[in-house]
Amino acid sequence: MKELFLGKILSKFSLLVLFLVVGLIYLVDLSNANELGSRENPLRMMFVPSGDSQVILKGGEEIAWRLEKATGLHFKTSVATNYAAVIEAMGAGKVDIGWLATFSYVLAHEKYGVELILIVIRFDSPFYRGQIMAGADTGINNLADFKDKTFAFVDPASTSGHLYPKSLLLSKGFDPKVFFKRAVFVGSHNAVVLSILKGEVDGGASYDDARATVAKNFPEVFGKVKIISYTQNIPNDVVAVRKNLNPTLKQKISEGLKYLAKTPEGSKVLKKVYGISGLADLDAFFDPVREAGKLLGLDLGH
Repeated sequence: MKELFLGKILSKFSLLVLFLVVGLIYLVDLSNANELGSRENPLRMMFVPSGDSQVILKGGEEIAWRLEKATGLHFKTSVATNYAAVIEAMGAGKVDIGWLATFSYVLAHEKYGVELILIVIRFDSPFYRGQIMAGADTGINNLADFKDKTFAFVDPASTSGHLYPKSLLLSKGFDPKVFFKRAVFVGSHNAVVLSILKGEVDGGASYDDARATVAKNFPEVFGKVKIISYTQNIPNDVVAVRKNLNPTLKQKISEGLKYLAKTPEGSKVLKKVYGISGLADLDAFFDPVREAGKLLGLDLGH
């Protein structure tokens, strides 16, 4: 009788322990599920629409997938409607990782404390330059010839497609506000080149050499769109994270991306998305951009 009674007690105790263990496992799983970077709570990664948005979106998804394999973290990707949208989303804490154009990073850093983790390398260099182009049949051969012509910039926060070309024009005594007959923002470097090619504008600004990105579909672009002038060297675009992101996550993301850039598959997708050949740690390269911002009288803090 004692053995039976003791057996029942032990059985109930074992059942209680089992419930406690299962409950603990459930709570641990729930805690892990809520951790940033988990499948249920992925890191949010946003790209600027500097080229074909569909190409960037597809490539971004592949970057996220390969980064997940390398780090064990989970990511949700998107492409912004414009450059400013990425800055504001990071400032509001709605985006954790941003692939930012150079001046976009400077603005995001000054305004919201966004932190650089990697700078893009292209052709073994952390620098590139902008270019000013014109239609081959417009009669434009130098910057002065753009007087009373129509002109396309990329985006207000584009370094090579707005900031540096405008600074170049100002340095030569040509104020874009009164110099051009009409100046417009068309959203991407591809769009600038195509606007010139189709005769919608007389000239425009982009990175060097954005014509190559549309040459596959429009091989005549090199003969119909010519380069008039180049800007000074510009620090390349960056990968940045929002303020106060967990340092461990920052380290994992940085190391994962650098690893990705060294693999054949990862290198291929990075080149497809933004023409990237490598990623490196840096930051003082952005002083010239800040100086260009001051030249234009831009308030970096607001």
